[in-house]
Amino acid sequence: MELDAFRSRLGLGQGRIAPQRAAPASGDHVFVLGEDEPGRFFELAPGDRAEVVQDTDLTGVDLVRAHLRLRVPPSTPSGLGWEVSLVVDGTKYARATCAPGRERELTDLAANVSKLAGVHQVGVRLELVVT
Repeated sequence: MELDAFRSRLGLGQGRIAPQRAAPASGDHVFVLGEDEPGRFFELAPGDRAEVVQDTDLTGVDLVRAHLRLRVPPSTPSGLGWEVSLVVDGTKYARATCAPGRERELTDLAANVSKLAGVHQVGVRLELVVT
């Protein structure tokens, strides 16, 4: 596996961890797409992204929901921000953005999947975007 900005510290500040800067909504762990520790910087360009997906049977499911927290460093260049999205089979179904120097908690980002049935790849994507 290539070590990039989103995989260089798996288990420490990235991936499934017990976070230092945020209380988990439930349980003891969260899944971090990015970096939990402030002050770690990486060279990124618009379109760079990390995501976690899993196969999920959506038969009879109306909504897929996520509880998320976005933190964008103040040093992020003007005109860029982070976008988090709920994706199904690679398509964005719900999304929210956060600007440089801001923190945003999304307690119920929801994607309407009521017209889907069967097994689909469902996930969360974090992407650097032009705002």
